[in-house]
Amino acid sequence: MTLEGGAGPDFVSVTELSNDTVTREQVERMCHRYYWAGNYCRGRDTVEAGCGTGQGAGYLASLAKSYQAGDYSEEILAIARAHYGERIGFLRFDAQYMPFPDRSLDVVVLFEALYYVPSADRFTAECRRVLRPGGMVLVATANKDLFDFNPSPFSTVYHGVREIDELFGRHGFDIDLFGYMPVEGLSLRQTVLRPIKKFVVSSGLMPRTMAGKKLLKRLVFGSLVPLPPEIAEGMIPYTPPIPIAKGQADARHKVIYCVATVR
Repeated sequence: MTLEGGAGPDFVSVTELSNDTVTREQVERMCHRYYWAGNYCRGRDTVEAGCGTGQGAGYLASLAKSYQAGDYSEEILAIARAHYGERIGFLRFDAQYMPFPDRSLDVVVLFEALYYVPSADRFTAECRRVLRPGGMVLVATANKDLFDFNPSPFSTVYHGVREIDELFGRHGFDIDLFGYMPVEGLSLRQTVLRPIKKFVVSSGLMPRTMAGKKLLKRLVFGSLVPLPPEIAEGMIPYTPPIPIAKGQADARHKVIYCVATVR
């Protein structure tokens, strides 16, 4: 589905919106993926697709040579624009059809959104078009290979370690994969409740929107906190994600990171 294809799904209902109440883990995951990306975006021409309400925009813009960002949803972008004003210009665009010239970018960022893109192959081919030789695509995605995985209601296809490797490999990228937030480090409460979550998901009882999930999140994670409209350095302790092997499913980490580099 492209911008010309009509109204599309209500992504607002499944997006982590600025100032909404979320778990501390959600804040930690958001900060971590942008801290990680900053190492690759520093001094480079960068575009973030699926930027949401722009929590990481200010951070990446402070590091990159140039930074542009966009999202599919005009309603979501309005929240980002209200926060940043003239500091950052946000564009409405479809990640499958990015409004940038051939070989004009060094980095494309897509966080927690690959599964919403109707054609991951079309997005990957588009990245190959806009990136210069040696350019990189940075992807962070929820790990579909966890036994208690819960897909978003508007998702198209989730890619685990094997699928990400195959996707970018067939488009001429070299791939490095990393895992973040190992399940063996979960709190006792989360560990005990994981089988219950799996039952709720498999039974079709899981709420479909962010708002509907809040009660369940309070049960599993405890009190909720506001999601900051803009992250900053030092909001969480940062440790690099763990390199993981390609070719086999990973069931140890909540989040999969990918660096796909143009050959």
